Amino acid sequence: MKATQNLIILVFTLFCFNFASAQYGNGYGNGYGNGYGGGYGRGGGMGMDRSMMSGPQQNTSKPKEIPVEETAAKIVEQMKPAVNLDELQAIAITNVFADGLREQGILIKNESSSQDEKMEQLKALKESMTKKITAFLNPDQIEKYNNFMADFKEIKKTKSKKKKDKDSKDTKEEEKTTEKIQE
Repeated sequence: MKATQNLIILVFTLFCFNFASAQYGNGYGNGYGNGYGGGYGRGGGMGMDRSMMSGPQQNTSKPKEIPVEETAAKIVEQMKPAVNLDELQAIAITNVFADGLREQGILIKNESSSQDEKMEQLKALKESMTKKITAFLNPDQIEKYNNFMADFKEIKKTKSKKKKDKDSKDTKEEEKTTEKIQE
């Protein structure tokens, strides 16, 4: 009987020892410093070092750019009903807008050109895009396209004006607040 008790205690002890070792890594690179680059939480253990605590690193200084294809598609979607475009025309005009927007981005980022040169290049790009787009349209659609683009410019101007007005209102409110604080 004593031998059976000793065997049961031995098996129980081994089982508990194995279970405890598994909790702390048992030398597989995780846990509390058991070999293989382990250490307190390094190498995939339960703890976290400083690089893991901050989460994924993101570059917050630059906003994410919207792809030119997406921008071109949005413009053409707005243009479709106004100009009565069919699907083939829509695809072709989307490609022209996407190419033009890419070229515009390159021109704007070009640091070797002066502001006046950039304006001239952008104007030439706009004229080129207009010629390419009107080549896909019939005479009735060309008139509708010109009206759409004029309205589109107005919308952009009023949006930028509203944004400027909002910014100036915020600035005025801040000035009033600082005046009240100073009194």
